[in-house]
Amino acid sequence: MARGDGTLSHDLLPGEKGPQDACGVFGVFAPGEEVSKLTYYGLYALQHRGQESAGIATSDGSQILVYKDMGLVSQVFDETSLEALQGHIAIGHTRYSTTGGSIWSNAQPTLGPRPDGTVALAHNGNLVNTEELLALVEERHGGQSRGEIARGNTTDTALVTALLNTEGSLEDSLAEIMPRLHGAYCFTLMDERTLYAARDPQGIRPLVLGRLERGWVVASETAALDICGASFVREVAPGEMLVIDEQGLRSRQVIEPKPKGCVFEYVYLARPDTRIAGRSVNESRAEMGRRLAREHPVEADLVIPTPESGTPAAIGYAQESGIAYGQGMVKNAYVGRTFIQPSQTIRQLGIRLKLNPLREVIAGKRLVVIDDSIVRGNTQRAVVRMLREAGAAEVHVRISSPPVRWPCFYGIDFASRAELIANGLDTEEIARSIGADSLGYISEEGMIAATEQGRGALCTACFSGEYPVSLPDPVARAQGIPASANSAPLEHRTVKEPA
Repeated sequence: MARGDGTLSHDLLPGEKGPQDACGVFGVFAPGEEVSKLTYYGLYALQHRGQESAGIATSDGSQILVYKDMGLVSQVFDETSLEALQGHIAIGHTRYSTTGGSIWSNAQPTLGPRPDGTVALAHNGNLVNTEELLALVEERHGGQSRGEIARGNTTDTALVTALLNTEGSLEDSLAEIMPRLHGAYCFTLMDERTLYAARDPQGIRPLVLGRLERGWVVASETAALDICGASFVREVAPGEMLVIDEQGLRSRQVIEPKPKGCVFEYVYLARPDTRIAGRSVNESRAEMGRRLAREHPVEADLVIPTPESGTPAAIGYAQESGIAYGQGMVKNAYVGRTFIQPSQTIRQLGIRLKLNPLREVIAGKRLVVIDDSIVRGNTQRAVVRMLREAGAAEVHVRISSPPVRWPCFYGIDFASRAELIANGLDTEEIARSIGADSLGYISEEGMIAATEQGRGALCTACFSGEYPVSLPDPVARAQGIPASANSAPLEHRTVKEPA
């Protein structure tokens, strides 16, 4: 019987797909613990990062078992499947597809052979030089498809898995391949005896290290450490590899770090109860709202969020402006992709399957509606129309990030540049397009200041068009990205080990 895959449905708003998270990764080395259940709960905390498939691999020191399927973590696993995943090492993955379609063969962790055993790999991010990596796989393996690639896996993760099938230790194989990978990657991987973690030299996606009483945990976000009772130790450094086995933990700085953390993690992607680079995501979003209120004030009666992503910024806007905060819309938390095609009557209701207005709260009010971003504008257009139909006197839209004018190639699935509404219209034109009385975006400077990170330490490509990792020329040309925006090719410098 077909099961819902848990992804949010866009059937009711054709052509509207908001920013989608790339993936969530988790890894644990903990003798004496039920590592499959720890990983299950870690993935549960990372569900927001990917809702298309989920998987766990475990090892008892002699063999690796993998269980994965399409759907939410709670749909894929039950007590029986978790009990079968025995061992003291585990990695896990929740997926949203970027490179490679949303099909079972692309679910992770991937599994591949090595001369000394097996490797399982989970990946958060997106590599931009897949053509180059595919050529390297063909060169090394004589053009013969093997492992996951032979079974139909079309992801960049499968390419990396294949490239790890070389002589020498898995540690050395990973250290050799890391400088060849361009783009964003956070890996948790394992062989039969050892857990590894690695992060790209820009540190575009977050990855953290935690301590258990009897072991270690690595995860995409600190919230995943909290749910499994691990204490936060530190972030995995950009360009760093961690190796965890029965001897303990050791670190290897493989590539010189050049930090460029994704600013959109602070705006939308990460859970609000996560901390990135020492900064609370929730407080960053509230501060974005406060700065937005200073930059774009308006006379109004009520500040309301677009649930749930706009809530912290709406609270901050209300605090700074002195306008009352209220809940003007209710979100259905259980909307998933349905196997029942909506009727024309239901389709005409559009956004109401996800959001419904509280008429008694908003009728006759001048509203400030806070959202985190505008991509194509279809959702905001539907929300504004719905609020007016419910009796709102005025609808002023405020956005806690700057206009999204450029696509992301590092793990966020935005629209193509041609589809981004801010790429073709100015702010007043967008306001008219979505039917708002006014529209205001936070400035790039205000957004960055709210994160308390230096501009030089953040990737702002989707707002500024300045890409910290160069894109292949055909990709850049197809998206209309000028050479000035596409940074010079990176010179990945491997850190020399002391003699």
